Amino acid sequence: MSNPYSPIADYGLIGDGRSAALVSRSGSIDWLCWPRFDSPSLFAALLDPEQGGRWSIAPSGPFRAERRYLDDTNVLETRFHTAGGELVLTDFMPADSEAGKRRRLLPENEILRRVECVSGEEEVEIIFAPRPDYGRRRFTLRDHGPFGLRLDMGSRLLALQGEESLRLLDDGRAAARIRLSPGRKLHFSLTWHEQGPAAYSPLGPAAGESLERTVRWWRGWMAGLSYRGPYGAEVARSALALKLMVYAPSGAVIAAPTTSLPERIGGDLNWDYRYCWLRDASLTVRALEGLGFREDAEAFAAWLLHATRLTLPELKVLYDVYGRDPGPERELDHWRGYHDSRPVRRGNAAYHQLQLDVYGEVIDAVTRVVRRDGKLDGETQTLLRGLGRYVCRHWREPDHGIWEPRDEPKHYTHSRVLCWTALDRLLELHRRGALEKIPVDLYREHAAAIREEVETRGWNSRLQSYTQTLDGEAMDSALLLFPYYGFTEAASPRMQATGRRVRERLHAGPGLLHRYEHSREVQEGAFGISGFWAVDFLARGGGSSEEARAAFERQLAYANDLGLYGEEVDPGTGAALGNFPQAFTHVGLINAALSLERREQESADSTGRRRERVEA
Repeated sequence: MSNPYSPIADYGLIGDGRSAALVSRSGSIDWLCWPRFDSPSLFAALLDPEQGGRWSIAPSGPFRAERRYLDDTNVLETRFHTAGGELVLTDFMPADSEAGKRRRLLPENEILRRVECVSGEEEVEIIFAPRPDYGRRRFTLRDHGPFGLRLDMGSRLLALQGEESLRLLDDGRAAARIRLSPGRKLHFSLTWHEQGPAAYSPLGPAAGESLERTVRWWRGWMAGLSYRGPYGAEVARSALALKLMVYAPSGAVIAAPTTSLPERIGGDLNWDYRYCWLRDASLTVRALEGLGFREDAEAFAAWLLHATRLTLPELKVLYDVYGRDPGPERELDHWRGYHDSRPVRRGNAAYHQLQLDVYGEVIDAVTRVVRRDGKLDGETQTLLRGLGRYVCRHWREPDHGIWEPRDEPKHYTHSRVLCWTALDRLLELHRRGALEKIPVDLYREHAAAIREEVETRGWNSRLQSYTQTLDGEAMDSALLLFPYYGFTEAASPRMQATGRRVRERLHAGPGLLHRYEHSREVQEGAFGISGFWAVDFLARGGGSSEEARAAFERQLAYANDLGLYGEEVDPGTGAALGNFPQAFTHVGLINAALSLERREQESADSTGRRRERVEA
């Protein structure tokens, strides 16, 4: 029996700033949640090939596939080579300017798919098998003639239109085999309507115009890319991948568009990542701003402030795209999971954990925006003062740390450093005149106390390294971030020693690091962003530019053919693990490249100044 699961890296991603779909190398949409990233799934063969549902378009016989994104877009093109000819499948979610949207009545959500015969005479097979609400409820698919196939779900409607009809089957699917001659194109439009009258999209030439508008929109957004450093193509693709995980109406950035792809095949480390983590805040804002996408950075920072206002004075670990409680964690017991990795979960119980590092992340993210604009309104100043008071009262407490282990809280060194970061940035905002009426002496006193504790109890003299927990001995890749937050310099003796110890104890393969020592013990994959943190550390002075470039190139080898990264990498095979694609990993790539660009620019400037002095 053939394996019904595609490798995780075999997927590409399309989206429109509200939701996203995973398309396999074989032309099957195996994951789609509408109308939002965190809505119940419509297609989920990714997690259960029998019950999840899919929508596939591919040659009916054997084929070889290669794919790419159209330049500077998230329009996916899959080219099928058969014994007798060639088919090209183009997949995208329409995108347009706000002015363009106002000129036309558009569906709330839409996927357009175009299949074209390039050479030979090819038979294409189409299978349409929607399974709404995580496959828990069955609705009747009906044929409405010129209005296509419809799935009525009360006030909601799913509709499929095509230039050729599909035949309804007894098992709730629809299918067709259609022979195409060279040059012939077929268009299919899948739309979702939450309420109100349905707006259908015309096909034929109008579908081609929608493709052109979408290409123009993506390329218009990419015109804002200011990065001119090394590995430009990889950085540009990471920017486009990250943009697919931005929820446009609020500016929130989700961690990944999927749930429950396993960190260990056959295990239970399967989590729902379709939400927004505060721990990603500073790193994400730095990535967006550093690439020139200031509006996106500001929108995300604004979302951060909105979300935190809703739960003050306590910050939650994660929120939904509107800054709300995502709801309880539940197990979808009827699904078998990817390669039988169970349970499949929706919701994430980490919402209820205490993670003190998020205070430093949020305040640092806001500070990065203020460094350019220099202003904070009165309400935001009040919010930040409240966060400062909270940090002063609670920084000595144990928490669950950046990695959210589901065990007892501990005194994590990284959390202490982020509490120091929170107070340090509040003091910076005060110096800049952006934050008034703060207890300066109190913040300085607590910041100094945190530093002293980290340098005494967070430093292990026997190991000659900072450690994961106070008075501990375990390594954690998050220790490599201390220079990023300005707590110390990468070239300092303690960080140099820590960098060596982290790479020694967490090494998982060429360029790969486990996120912390327990990850190795439970046979979890290597963590994608940890490898890029090592690059960033080297680029900041932890090593030479040549070492940083070599480490960067080792990391690039773990992308799929479309330049997408998962959360983790199987150290034995190099296969992608965990939710896919992972925003955090792409953020890590961007920030590492930005640090490398700055290092090399500083080196060039220094060389230029030396040359000028010699010539003078």
